Amino acid sequence: MNRYVSIDIGGTAIKYGLIREDGHILTREVTDTEAKKGGPAIFDKVENIVESYCVQEDISGICISTAGMVDTDEGVITYSAPLIPDYAGTEYKKRLEERFCIPCEVENDVNCAGLAEFYTGAAAGSRIALILTVGTGIGGCAVIDGKVFRGCSGSACEVGYMSLKDSDFQTLGAASILTKKVAGWKREPDKYWSGYRIFESAKQGDELCVRAIDEMSDVLGQGISNICYVLNPEIVVLGGGIMAQEAFLKERIENAVAKYLVPEIARHTRLAFAKHKNDAGMLGAFYHFRQHRLEE
Repeated sequence: MNRYVSIDIGGTAIKYGLIREDGHILTREVTDTEAKKGGPAIFDKVENIVESYCVQEDISGICISTAGMVDTDEGVITYSAPLIPDYAGTEYKKRLEERFCIPCEVENDVNCAGLAEFYTGAAAGSRIALILTVGTGIGGCAVIDGKVFRGCSGSACEVGYMSLKDSDFQTLGAASILTKKVAGWKREPDKYWSGYRIFESAKQGDELCVRAIDEMSDVLGQGISNICYVLNPEIVVLGGGIMAQEAFLKERIENAVAKYLVPEIARHTRLAFAKHKNDAGMLGAFYHFRQHRLEE
């Protein structure tokens, strides 16, 4: 079977490995992104990863999932937040294909997560799926009839910037708001609190931690509902590190969505939690590669 190098580039870590043509992940590795060093240093890391596999294996393709906005036809980063300086303009597809003479495809990381959940995850078998990743910010992806909905300039579903309560969705609803709220209410430094500690304290009955989680869940319910009024998805899949707390969050978010959605739409909208977790970027990059190459 053909083998593919798949690389998932995030702001903190680069996850990578080999994927077989049937979607089975053969190897998993991880290294620090060192985002502050900027785009050129990240490209060097990616190039070295690909080279390390090429000297051992017969590689049929390079699949890349990455933070930032991506021109998927050209395989170029078109926009990146300040977290990764000098990243916009990075020409992954052109430079890697020239270097290794192997086809390369590049896609945004949230879209990759969406494709992974659509093909073999929580949204498998659906026609219209909304996938949200909740972390430091909030990213969105809509998969309709098996294809990522991109909009006219490739920026569809940048839902984190959606205006909400005199602010925006990700400022109010992302996981990062939890530590700031709890630390502020307790008059303690932010560094004393993590998402994990907040959830563990909430489970032990800490009222301020429970309140912070309830407020975050309410914001998520409102934001999800606003998107559902436009897309009318049959399933909303929630991913990101904080969604590992499914047992604590599921009922809270479901109740919040029901609060803001009219009953006729709510009863046709199912909430689920992402299946692939840390593998989502690698798998989604592979599915994007396969889909893009078939279209060509």
